[in-house]
Amino acid sequence: MLIRSVLAAAVALVLVSAASAAPSRIIILRHGEKADAWKLCEIGKQRAQALKFNYLGKDAAKSLFTEDEPPAFFFAITLHTMELATPAVESWGKPIIFYSVLPDPDAKKMTEALNARTQEAARNILANPALKGKTVVMVWEHKHIADAELDAKYQREAAVTLRQLFHLDILPGVPETWPEETYDYFWIVDFPDNSNVPSKFTMVKQDFGKSFPNVPANDWGEPNGLDAASGCQVKDRVKD
Repeated sequence: MLIRSVLAAAVALVLVSAASAAPSRIIILRHGEKADAWKLCEIGKQRAQALKFNYLGKDAAKSLFTEDEPPAFFFAITLHTMELATPAVESWGKPIIFYSVLPDPDAKKMTEALNARTQEAARNILANPALKGKTVVMVWEHKHIADAELDAKYQREAAVTLRQLFHLDILPGVPETWPEETYDYFWIVDFPDNSNVPSKFTMVKQDFGKSFPNVPANDWGEPNGLDAASGCQVKDRVKD
């Protein structure tokens, strides 16, 4: 704990002296379940609608926003993330700020593009005076939200995950990796006034009740129960 406190203080000193334009809150979530490299599957599309009506859209039943602080901007990085965000964004009559990375059959090139665009997005969000004190939403690729392997490979100034770029690693309770089959959580990150160092992390599970019964609501890190018959891409699971 002492080491974490010292690290947090050092990071705070450097970042606050450099710039103090962070949003007051960043809401991070993963794209929906996908059919292929280009589009969401039907369940992913249902999740997009469920998010609009329950959490992210205007007049949502369990809105993550307040009347005094609606979402200032929505950010996306891939076609999957843009497709998930679109229903909610349309309800607000807002655009999506798109740090575009299109599908590439070359996995290495795709990863490199996601690395670069994630760095650009995170650094611009933390330094843009227009976002200071605002609430923004980032719909992102899960490995570039949090991934222990990427964090081990790209450290400090070379960081490529939001977990490191937003210095979430100094806060308790932040998972090191976003699980492969987990689509139904928000990460909510709060920043104090005039600071680019986060002060609070909250993880919220998406709960759509009985309105969208086919949309998985598995706990963090647990299997989502989807198979190939769902029309969604699934990973082969190792059988015991």
